[in-house]
Amino acid sequence: MNAIALPAPLTGKWIWTGRVLSGFIVTFLLFDGVIKLTGLPVVVDTFAELGYPAKHAVMIGIVELACVLLYAVPRTAILGAILLTALYGGGISTHIRVESPLFSHTLFGVYLGLFTWAGLYLREPLLRALVPLRSPASY
Repeated sequence: MNAIALPAPLTGKWIWTGRVLSGFIVTFLLFDGVIKLTGLPVVVDTFAELGYPAKHAVMIGIVELACVLLYAVPRTAILGAILLTALYGGGISTHIRVESPLFSHTLFGVYLGLFTWAGLYLREPLLRALVPLRSPASY
């Protein structure tokens, strides 16, 4: 069996950039997941606008919190990022279905996905080995 050659280590500046991006995602999604568990009027109203019964907010909040906790733990971060990507896809499809504005609402899941994977890519050498970024001259 062949071993995966790890890429050259990044400088501390890049690793910290990855940690900050990941921290932003974790903080935002923890807040978003917890607020779904509260049943506040803003949650009920938002779910109604999106065509979902408010009773589903708790289930979605629990799933979101589980995914973000997997992402926050270094050992399970890649699985967490994959599951968060699926969660973002559901949000994108919901916004397409209700014809929300493109750049502010529909593509918001894409923006979160970019931050999620960029943060993980910068802090996880195994991910950089699996998906190396190469210059066009190396093709």
